[in-house]
Amino acid sequence: MIPLRSIWRLFRIQQILLHHGLDELVLGLPWLKPVRFLRWLSPNTWRIRHHGPRGERIRLALEELGPIYVKFGQAVSTRRDLLPDDIADELEKLQDQVPPFPGEQARKIVEQQLGRPLVQVFSEFDTTALASASIAQVHAARLRTGESVVVKVLRPKIETRIREDVALMAMFARLLQRFIPESRRLRPVAVVAEFEKTIMDELDLVREAANAAELRRHFEDSEILYVPKVYFDWTRPRVLVIERIHGIPVTEREAMVRTGVDLKLLAERGVEIFFTQVFRDNFFHADMHPGNIFVDPEYPARYMAVDFGIVASLSEADQYYLASNLLAFFNRDYRKVAVMHVESGWVPPDVRVEEFEGAIRAVCEPIFSKPLGEISYGQLLLRLFQTARRFRMEVQPQLVLLQKTLLQIEGLGRQLYPELDLWQTAKPYLEDWFKRRVHPKTLLTKTRDQIPLWAEQLPEVPTWALRLLNDASRGDLKVQWQSDELINIQICMRRNHRQLVKAIGGGSLLISASVLMGMGWMNPLSWGGAAVGSVLLTHAWLDTLWNDRPT
Repeated sequence: MIPLRSIWRLFRIQQILLHHGLDELVLGLPWLKPVRFLRWLSPNTWRIRHHGPRGERIRLALEELGPIYVKFGQAVSTRRDLLPDDIADELEKLQDQVPPFPGEQARKIVEQQLGRPLVQVFSEFDTTALASASIAQVHAARLRTGESVVVKVLRPKIETRIREDVALMAMFARLLQRFIPESRRLRPVAVVAEFEKTIMDELDLVREAANAAELRRHFEDSEILYVPKVYFDWTRPRVLVIERIHGIPVTEREAMVRTGVDLKLLAERGVEIFFTQVFRDNFFHADMHPGNIFVDPEYPARYMAVDFGIVASLSEADQYYLASNLLAFFNRDYRKVAVMHVESGWVPPDVRVEEFEGAIRAVCEPIFSKPLGEISYGQLLLRLFQTARRFRMEVQPQLVLLQKTLLQIEGLGRQLYPELDLWQTAKPYLEDWFKRRVHPKTLLTKTRDQIPLWAEQLPEVPTWALRLLNDASRGDLKVQWQSDELINIQICMRRNHRQLVKAIGGGSLLISASVLMGMGWMNPLSWGGAAVGSVLLTHAWLDTLWNDRPT
């Protein structure tokens, strides 16, 4: 049962889509052509519409729909393998900026969260917001102990709004995956689930504070990145108090030049920060758009970061496969790239490695023929995505944030220093990472970390061995093996068995009833047998049609 609020929200979404003329795009899908006429039954169809390029209309509609759709549009804007270029270009312009809510309301939220009057914590609190986004806004303040801080406050009732919109997105993703076979490679349900996890994490400001503290610890006393201090004593789930920084917005290139910032070094350090976070720390800031990055005017090339609501990590396997693929690209080892994609499960195992290798070579060689400084990793990544679509490469939800962040870093670096050579900056770092993985000291450290676990389990080994030998001597030793394919075969066999029993039973009853009728025994028993037999046969037939439908 869909709640009344969700029905109203669906109605509002329909209004916005129709106002921006997006019903033409949706109903243009081949599988919706038979129901195009239904749009004329909606009174919203007759409202004045916005006319313009489709990409612009989609961007404006997402901004009007609200925060969840803006952030989702920002997330998918990097997936040019899924989107036409004109739409991807417009989605990159999505702005997560909305008018602020009243400052007095923010003051009341802070007091309610802290459980005391504002004057007991802050000597100053500016009710005019410094900045306002779709989920929260920030206010300048000063603690009674003298520190200059900013106070981040969640918008009122934002959790309810986001949960409702995510539930609707999940519903549409399930429908898409169920009824449009072409969408299954894109894994819409998994992508929405990963997006839901990310957006819900942003609603807990204590979690964001912990993220900031972790990044600050990784880059303590660093000359390449500064992370502001968090004041945990005054941080709550809806309120974050963090050190106020005074830097130059990274988009103000002329201001940085005037203060003597080394733009080439700054661009290279942006790449270094990304690879350090991903491979050394396995904990990276995943929302590195220009609004969240400043430059320290007191250093020749040091970044200052804010807004730590979205961070990410990779599994050890994804980390290894990613590094291996990048190094293989740097070395033009296309065979290894193809093999790694198959081994990692990113493309189906039945894909011919030789054919995949040839397709990758066709994409990469024209790009690598350029000078290294002119090679864009972002463009290469996008071309590879488009090629991999032919080989049924599935979307990896856990890598979407990383791809988005890497494209943001490269784009930012090229704005600062157009001749940025991402390859020359990244390759030595990756090679050093692999050397450290197999270095004797690293192996010794890993072995040392495992010794306590081995020591704890060692006394149990003789007992396990005796139990194994005892089971083997009594013939009780069993091997348990399970696979998805075997389970599916068992399900199909049981289903087919039920259908066969129904068909045999129904056929027998029909034949018996026909014989009785032919002999002149026109009694209710014969008619009942015929009816039951027909029902059984029909049920078996419908069951077969349903279970044989495309999935």
